[in-house]
Amino acid sequence: MRDQSVDLVVLDLKLHNEDGLEVLKRLRDEDSSLPVVMLTGHGAVEHAVRATKLGAYDFMLKPPDLDHLGVVLHRALEHSRLQREVEHWRSMPLGEQSMIGESAGLKRVLQRLEKAGRSGTVTVLIQGETGSGKELMARYLHAHSARAQGPFVELNCSAIPEQLLESELYGHEKGAFTDAKRFKKGLFELADGGTLFLDEIGEMTPGLQAKLLRVLESRTFRRVGGHADITVDVRVVAATHRDLKRAVAEGRFREDLFFRLNVVPIEMPPLRERVEDLSLLAEHFIARFCRELGRVPARLHAEAHRAMMGYPWPGNVRELKNVIERVLLLEADDEIRVEHLPAEIVQDRGKPGSAGSAHPFPPGVVRALAEVEKLAIEHALEVCEGNKTRAAQLLGISRQTLRTKLKEFAMEDEAEEGEAS
Repeated sequence: MRDQSVDLVVLDLKLHNEDGLEVLKRLRDEDSSLPVVMLTGHGAVEHAVRATKLGAYDFMLKPPDLDHLGVVLHRALEHSRLQREVEHWRSMPLGEQSMIGESAGLKRVLQRLEKAGRSGTVTVLIQGETGSGKELMARYLHAHSARAQGPFVELNCSAIPEQLLESELYGHEKGAFTDAKRFKKGLFELADGGTLFLDEIGEMTPGLQAKLLRVLESRTFRRVGGHADITVDVRVVAATHRDLKRAVAEGRFREDLFFRLNVVPIEMPPLRERVEDLSLLAEHFIARFCRELGRVPARLHAEAHRAMMGYPWPGNVRELKNVIERVLLLEADDEIRVEHLPAEIVQDRGKPGSAGSAHPFPPGVVRALAEVEKLAIEHALEVCEGNKTRAAQLLGISRQTLRTKLKEFAMEDEAEEGEAS
């Protein structure tokens, strides 16, 4: 087991120089998820009870009926697979499996991913700024493909030292290098039948780029220190925040690997180009972190909302999530107000191109008409200090039309409070 990968063990209770139950205990200490089926010619009840307590999947008398043994082994393997899958999903951060947003840019990306999912082998290259959701897009592709029941394995190429990255990807044999004290499967083997997500592919060194290209073309590789070819069935999804075309032109990234990865290119839009998703994302994160903190959901004040809409979010969705988590943990109680927000968000209001300024159209951004209407109404009420009659006159609409719009945009309570004051 220390030298080779083991999926299941059939173990006799009575061994020549060993006690099967002691071996079972050592096996389970090595890997608690490893299914072990015990066999014995001595059907003592106490042996079966002790084996079960030690974690044996089943306990059978010798000689076993081979058909029945086959069924038990099949069930044990399936149970082990489901257990690993449950542990995988439990390890994911709460709410990371869902897609939040209604913007046209996000919908285009999802439609493109769904089409790519129809092919089980095509490689996909996701490009976008840091924090824009590239990993989530890779998971979405995996979930909407024929590989959805297979493993999803991910690796951040920038987080692993160069000398260890090859071993991480392809595995190594025992004794392949100084610290290789036991055999290890690589991520390509672990992802067999599923998807391997290589984040920050642009950080991979030229030597490893060449090896990755060979694997993508032949679907075979060798472990570090190994001599046998291993064949796998894996879809590779790569992602980067760098401009790979420029990296190719500058000689920092292999052109042939770029073309091999870029079969289906996906460009993830930054948050500032899909601002209509910001409100939904903010509400989602507020509900999520309030739930994690064991409190009722907080309310986002209109002024804080305007400040957030006007901020360019250079860190994208990740920055938004971190800001809301920090504010709820350290600042806000039942309401997130503008004074709770970081200084850079508040100071950005009123700058040209921000949503809270006189120019509510950042470069390259097309806002939904309803959103523009809401911004205009909020601005008019702010100028008129909540006076609806005066705001309606400035907007060129009747007071009744304004009231209808306030109900439509769920602004009625705020407007009433402003008018009363």
